[in-house]
Amino acid sequence: MNLHRLLGERAESGKPVRVGLIGAGKFGTMFLAQALRTPGLHLMAVADLAPDRARDALLRVGWPKERIHAGSLAEAHAQGTTFITDDAAAMIAASPLHVVIDATGVPAAGIHHAVLAIEQGKHIVMVNVEADVLAGPVLAERATKAGVVYSMAYGDQPSLIAEQVDWARAAGFDVVAAGKGTKYLPIYHASTPDTVWGHYGLTPEQAKLGGMNAQMFNSFLDGTKSAIEMAAVANATGLTPARNGLAFPPCGVDDLPRLLNPAPGGLLEHEGQVEVVSSLERDGRPVFRDLRWGVYVVFEAPSDYVARCFAEYGVMTDPSGRYAALYRPYHLIGLELGISVASAALRREPTGASRAFRGDVVATAKRDLRAGEVLDGEGGFCVWGKLMRAEDSLAIGALPIGLAHRVAVKRGIKAGDVLCWADVSADETSEAVRVRRELERRFGAAKQQARPAAE
Repeated sequence: MNLHRLLGERAESGKPVRVGLIGAGKFGTMFLAQALRTPGLHLMAVADLAPDRARDALLRVGWPKERIHAGSLAEAHAQGTTFITDDAAAMIAASPLHVVIDATGVPAAGIHHAVLAIEQGKHIVMVNVEADVLAGPVLAERATKAGVVYSMAYGDQPSLIAEQVDWARAAGFDVVAAGKGTKYLPIYHASTPDTVWGHYGLTPEQAKLGGMNAQMFNSFLDGTKSAIEMAAVANATGLTPARNGLAFPPCGVDDLPRLLNPAPGGLLEHEGQVEVVSSLERDGRPVFRDLRWGVYVVFEAPSDYVARCFAEYGVMTDPSGRYAALYRPYHLIGLELGISVASAALRREPTGASRAFRGDVVATAKRDLRAGEVLDGEGGFCVWGKLMRAEDSLAIGALPIGLAHRVAVKRGIKAGDVLCWADVSADETSEAVRVRRELERRFGAAKQQARPAAE
């Protein structure tokens, strides 16, 4: 509750938090809109493969031209202005930076930037959830050893869910379920960039005018993004997925405590589960008071006295009176990202971070795949991402969705089947694969060692 005061103190002392942003897409641009208004924060650099796009983004959200024309990182540091570059590595190496933000959305790039930032002693805020799910626990551990912060991005749903889980536990409640809402129907798993706009009620022409990327938007629709976000929540909080992954039950906010519990009449497989609720009934009708844009946590009264308190203060519960829910109807995405920046730099605390390997997202065939076909990754024509328990993914050698891009399939795969490492020609020398393999070796071994005690 004191971040604004701490930022103000940095502004008054002339020692602002210096930030470098990588990626001036939608999320990054939303951050830029608010960074202009944040005291005690100096946007020292923006790195994007298309510098003109970064410049246009800054101007579009109101940055004065004179503030974004620094000729070098040194000039930006000295004058309090912003340098625009296409060299993210050089930006990360700049010693004056305190915090690096990766908003690229490309898993391999996110891992590379995180490794560089940690090596250079910079805090890293990982907007790139795809990279976090691919290797987050390894990166977080490296950051801790280096004395810097590795953090989820506040404003994105995983961080907000992790915050709700932390609130419930810190208040003494057991967390029964946590997750988010989305628009979902089973047929969406087969959606491709060619079919996506019809599901959103848009024409291709309208989408083009809005600057919308078909493959990116399709990843939200086909279930991949939901799986990625819930894996991130599981790895940050210790909650776990159901054995069969996400069920996407239709559920409005008033029914959260009634449906999302493991008691008779509830839908959960177990207590402490991540789940995504749908804003559509299975016949396509809208759910009453849906949570499409929001996040939630379901928690349990630990005693009859607390259950009675729920009733006395008008808390919505299940019929037993023991399960209650707290929800937030919206998330503001990049507009809230500055919370993570300030928390990392001023409190040295992440707004959520992967600590264990509980959930994984695996490549699943959208259609029959032929030997020799090259996978096109998240949101594409070939595969969608299914949430699995990490132990189950490791047991079958499943291929993570974050690496199902530009790799050839070795044999025919049936629609609906999970792809495995053995099914593709992966480059084992690439940085992203090496870091992922480190995650599987180290955290997978720890999980195997811990299992007998847990059982």
